[in-house]
Amino acid sequence: MSGNIEAKEILRKHIAQAASLTDEQFDYFFSHFKSLSCKKGEALIQAGKPVVHEYFVISGCLKAFFVNDDIKTYILQFAMPTWWTSDYAAMYNHTNATITVDCITDAEVLCLSSDDRERLCSELHQIEHFFRWRTNRGYVASQKRLLSFMNNDTKARYEELLSLYPQLYNLVPKHLIAAYLGVSRETLSRLYNHHR
Repeated sequence: MSGNIEAKEILRKHIAQAASLTDEQFDYFFSHFKSLSCKKGEALIQAGKPVVHEYFVISGCLKAFFVNDDIKTYILQFAMPTWWTSDYAAMYNHTNATITVDCITDAEVLCLSSDDRERLCSELHQIEHFFRWRTNRGYVASQKRLLSFMNNDTKARYEELLSLYPQLYNLVPKHLIAAYLGVSRETLSRLYNHHR
């Protein structure tokens, strides 16, 4: 039970960045989430399957990734505590997932169904405001990453990632960071050793 209280506090602090809810409103909001304990390697979303939930990370680290026809893996996102993840295209368009989301470490997450999210947004203006704020931040981060890929060499992308998310390097194996940066493990090792 204490885990649930902790999860509730973490979510409340996160929401408070953009929306102020009364205790009653927040309790109602929180009642729509389901708490999940996941094991390292466990998939929350699988490519080819329907997507009905988005996930808010309480502890641990997840990754969202795509595997192309040549079996090359592309990592779209790492999701650390207080980050959200899902296959949003599949969730909004009611199609099957094109990406997989799984656990890099054991993780605690809260999941919210898309139906509940829509209902909450129509019932509580502050929740709609929160999700709009969060979506806008996501757009900005995606655009920044895309521009970084277009403008920066591997070394600059690596240093940018290191400065933005230093905790990633303790949570995530090096081969996954290499896949996120779009480089080989060997290239990453050279950068990592040079940087230290």
